[in-house]
Amino acid sequence: MEEGTNIILDILKISIPAILVAAVAYSIIKKHLERDYKLRLLELRQKNAEVVTPIRLQAYERIVLLLERITPSNLLLRVGGGGHTAAEYHRILLTEIRNEFNHNMSQQVYMTEQSWQQVRHAREEVVNLINKSYQSLDEKAKGTELAKRILENVLNNEIDPTARAISFLKQEIGQVF
Repeated sequence: MEEGTNIILDILKISIPAILVAAVAYSIIKKHLERDYKLRLLELRQKNAEVVTPIRLQAYERIVLLLERITPSNLLLRVGGGGHTAAEYHRILLTEIRNEFNHNMSQQVYMTEQSWQQVRHAREEVVNLINKSYQSLDEKAKGTELAKRILENVLNNEIDPTARAISFLKQEIGQVF
């Protein structure tokens, strides 16, 4: 029996240090692999940032351009009302806003939710302003009368429906970039 006990002790004398060496080696290798993984992930994020940052900045630029294009004064200059009835001009203005918005809708992917909400709110305010101005005219009004009424409402209310959204986007661009 003593001989069996000695064999077990000899095995333990050899196994315990081997197990400890294997555990330490495993721990060191694991830490090294984790550090290597984190470095690769950081490099990947940096490369993505190099690609995504210009795209995001371009998205903000396009959205500011959208807002400038649907600002009532700019919209009315670009889409003249001469030769149209107020009803036709009303429809043309709303179609122009819808087309501009739909053309740039994909840019929301690169923007914060708050920014996109500001853009949507500005568009809704412009549409509401145009609708309100149109509803205040009689049926036989001309497009030029609608344009005049829209500008009067902007001046009387001292609001630019897109100014707040543009300001918000500029602030966000300043913080992010």
